Amino acid sequence: MIVYGCPMNLSLLSRYAFFCACVIALVTLPFVAFAWRWPLTVLFGLLVLVGLIDLLQSRHAVRRNYPILGNIRYLVESIRPEIRQYLLEGDREPLPFSRAQRALVYARAKNESDVKPFGTLIDVYQPGFEFIGHSMCPAALANPKGFRLKIGGPQCLQPYSASLFNISAMSFGSLSANAIRALNAGAKLGQFAHDTGEGSISPYHREAGGDLIWELGSGYFGCRNNDGSFSAQLFREQARNSQVKMIEIKLSQGAKPGHGGILPRHKITAEIAATRGIAMDQDCVSPTRHSTFSTPIELLQFIARLRDLSAGKPVGFKFCLGHPWEFMGIAKAILETGIVPDFIVVDGAEGGTGAAPVEFTDHMGAPLRQGVLLVHNTLVGLNLREKIRIGASGKIISAFDIASILAIGADWANCARGFMFAIGCIQAQSCHTNRCPTGVTTQDPLRQRALVVEDKAQRVYNFHRNTLRALAELLAAAGLAHPAQLEAKHLVRRVSDTEIRLFSQLHYFVKPGELLAGRIEGEFYARMWNMSSADSFDGHGAANLPKPINTADSRGAAH
Repeated sequence: MIVYGCPMNLSLLSRYAFFCACVIALVTLPFVAFAWRWPLTVLFGLLVLVGLIDLLQSRHAVRRNYPILGNIRYLVESIRPEIRQYLLEGDREPLPFSRAQRALVYARAKNESDVKPFGTLIDVYQPGFEFIGHSMCPAALANPKGFRLKIGGPQCLQPYSASLFNISAMSFGSLSANAIRALNAGAKLGQFAHDTGEGSISPYHREAGGDLIWELGSGYFGCRNNDGSFSAQLFREQARNSQVKMIEIKLSQGAKPGHGGILPRHKITAEIAATRGIAMDQDCVSPTRHSTFSTPIELLQFIARLRDLSAGKPVGFKFCLGHPWEFMGIAKAILETGIVPDFIVVDGAEGGTGAAPVEFTDHMGAPLRQGVLLVHNTLVGLNLREKIRIGASGKIISAFDIASILAIGADWANCARGFMFAIGCIQAQSCHTNRCPTGVTTQDPLRQRALVVEDKAQRVYNFHRNTLRALAELLAAAGLAHPAQLEAKHLVRRVSDTEIRLFSQLHYFVKPGELLAGRIEGEFYARMWNMSSADSFDGHGAANLPKPINTADSRGAAH
C-alpha cells in the first residue's frame, strides 16, 4: 500500500520513530548496568508519557502524527516573537517600534548618552525620508522648561498651563498599580500632565499628586450610575479636585476606533472594580458610543455641561478621524451653539496601547497627520483656531516626532508607548494576557512587584526632560526659539529619487475664514463641508452655512 507516494511502513516509521525509540529505551534501561540508568529511565518515562498524551489528544493533528517531536513546533512558535525581536530584528524594523526607537527611549530614561557615531543607518534617498531644514544662522538654545502652552478658551474659567509633551491615555486596569504610580510620580517631578485613560481616577493616580487629565469614555467610569449612564453628581465630586486639570471626552481611540474598550475579567481586581464602578465577574466592555449625546449639537451641550460641573475647567474631546464630515458637523455645531471646546486631541490610527481586533488595528481610522491636518484646517477656515488647542497622539517617541506633528498644526504632543518603555516595557506584546514580564500591564501582584516605582518615576522624568532638550536643540538648529514657530515649511519629505518637497507644498492649507466665506478653494474641504450637519453625524447635511456668532461670552454660551 502506498501513502502519499511512500510505502506505509516507511511513513509510520518516520512519524513514530522517536516515540518508539523512547519506548524501547524505557523498557531496556532498567536492565542495563551503568550509573545513569535510573535518571535516564525517569527521563524516557516522561517522554513516553508525553507521547501517549499526544496520541490520545484530538486538538492538534501535528502532535498526533508526530508524538513528542510535534511539541517542538508549538514551543518554537510560542517563542517566535522573542527570537525575532532579540536575534533577527534589524535596528530599523518597526515591530511596531524599532530597536533603534526603543534604545533611544531607554537611553534617555536612564540619562545615558543617546548620540550615535559613524552616520545614519537610514537611506536618505529613499522616498518617504523626512527631515527638518537647518538654518545658516542657528538660534540660541531655548530653555525647554519654557515649552508650555495655555489650554483654555474664552469660555474656560480655570485654564491650564500644559507642557508640550505629556503622558497619553492609559487606564488603571490596562496598566498595573505600580505603573500608574511611576508615571504620575514622574509627571509630578517634570510638571507635565498624565492622562488617566477611560478607566477613571484610581487611588494610585492620587498618591504622587501629579497633574491629571481625566478621560471620560462611553462607560463613564468613575461617574456612572448603576445602569451605566452618566452621573453628574459623581462627576462633579471628582472633577473639582485640584489635581484634575482638564476633562477629555473620548469619542474614539487610535487602537480601535469605533470599538469599545475591553478589559478582560481575569485582569479585573477588587480595586479596579471599585475605581470603575463595575462588576468583577465579567469582561468590562465599554459601549461603542456615548449615551449622553448622539448629534454634534448634543456633544457640544455635553461639553458645556461638564465645564459647568467642573467649575470652568478646560473641557475637550479626543477622537481618531474616521468620516471627515462628522468632524465638520461638530465644527458647524460650534458655530450654531456658540459652545467652544477648549481643546481637541487627535489620536492616530497608528497609536494604541490597548489590545484590539487585527482588522481595527490595521485597517480602521486615519493616520495621525491626516487627522491633525483636517482639524487644523477646519478650525482655521472658521477663524476658531486661536480659541481651540490641538493635541496629537500616535506613535510619538522622539523630538523629531514632536516637531513634525507641531509643524502641520498641533499645539502639543502626547505619548503612551514611549513612557511605557521608560518604565521598563520591552514590547513583549503580552499586555492583554496579564502575564507582562516587566510588571507594566499586569494585575499579578508578584509580577508588578518587579517594577520599582521610585526608580521608574525618575526614568519617566528623565525621558520627558531629555526629549524636550533634544527638541530645543532641533529648533535652535532650524533658527527657531520656540516650538510655536514651527510651520509646514520647516518640514521636508523626499517624494522620489530626485525630488524633495516642503510639507507646505505637499498639503493644502485652508486660509483663515475660508469656510465661513463660502468660497472654499479645496475641493475635498468643500465636499466634506457640504456633507456635514450640526444636527447629525450621518453625512447627509445641506450646504447651508450657519451664521457665525460671538463666542466670547462664556456664561451665556455654556447654557
